[in-house]
Amino acid sequence: MTVTKTAAYETLTESSAAALAVRLGLFPSKSTLTCQEIGDGNLNLVFRVYDKEQQKGLIIKQAVPYAKVVGESWPLSLDRARIESSALIRQAEHVPHLVPKVYYSDTELAVTVLEDLSHLKIARKGLIDGKDYPHLSEDIGEFLGKTHFYSSEYALDPTVKERLVKQFTNPDLCDITESLVFTDPFFDHETNDFEEELRNEAEDIWRNEALKIEAAKLKQRFLSAEETLIHGDLHTGSIFAGEEAETKVIDPEFAFFGPIGFDIGQFIANLLLNALSREENRRAPLYRHVETVWNTFSRTFSEAWKNDALDACKNEKGRLESVLKQTFEDAAGFAGCEIIRRAIGLAHVADLDTIVPFSRRISQKKLALKIGAAFIEKRSGFRTPKDMIEAFRNALKE
Repeated sequence: MTVTKTAAYETLTESSAAALAVRLGLFPSKSTLTCQEIGDGNLNLVFRVYDKEQQKGLIIKQAVPYAKVVGESWPLSLDRARIESSALIRQAEHVPHLVPKVYYSDTELAVTVLEDLSHLKIARKGLIDGKDYPHLSEDIGEFLGKTHFYSSEYALDPTVKERLVKQFTNPDLCDITESLVFTDPFFDHETNDFEEELRNEAEDIWRNEALKIEAAKLKQRFLSAEETLIHGDLHTGSIFAGEEAETKVIDPEFAFFGPIGFDIGQFIANLLLNALSREENRRAPLYRHVETVWNTFSRTFSEAWKNDALDACKNEKGRLESVLKQTFEDAAGFAGCEIIRRAIGLAHVADLDTIVPFSRRISQKKLALKIGAAFIEKRSGFRTPKDMIEAFRNALKE
């Protein structure tokens, strides 16, 4: 993987992206290339360049200096491209089979060239289509257990960790999460976006001072707990999955040093958002995923701890158990915030927005708000994933 600096930033087009791939020597100069802009995210341009003769493709991802979901009125640093490529490289040290290969990175052009994963499908789309991906949660549990332990304060020399914290300082994207996940949905904020039929439920949240205090505590954990290098945006739209046992985690541009439970909570929340879109007799695979991701994470993290934790941690009786308890409580609370923001915040999820008929969509979004609030307020009483699932199912019955 090569990292270079170009003279100046310029926004790529389909033709210039293909030309860049040739200029970098990733395709022969006489290749018959096609290039298509395939990005459907909120922040970046994504191009797929394909050589018909070699039947070989690659992905060129470029950060743009603003949030696409809003426009140029919301400027963003291009440094997130460096953070993303650096995070993928670090993750590949521990789980190379679970992240895409990085072929090239350019800090000035804000470009990362990646392995083409078009033979896979974005997990969110597959889950909406009714696929269950039986290996998904085991793979994500392994990804989280290994990457979170080996980039944590429990495995790293303090000076190494301090250097990495600085390397992955990510103020612009952390500000997005702070606002859109932990702040705006709990107030009558202009960025919120929801159907008028949800107004009464939204206003109930805005008036619930106890809930807002708990959300503020979670925000403080997010902002202050520099425990490990987290992905920062680990929803089902940031994961490719295949019919066979193949999973790839993508898009870690939100990566920074934060609380271990954040990624777990986001992943669980998005599983349960998909469960809300299904009928009860089709929810069992999602419940199994919730249990499996936590059980696999805790087992993987614990094994790494026993083998490779710093002596000061390993020799402190009860420390691992305390870390896991705090992580699970955090995960439940972070999941609640994610569920609420996906119902009434700025960035929705197709799992909810594609529910038909409209009346059922509204009823399921009302349930999402109730479930999210319950997860936030009751998180300290949760001990196992079964407790979260029980709270979810109880809300459906009320």
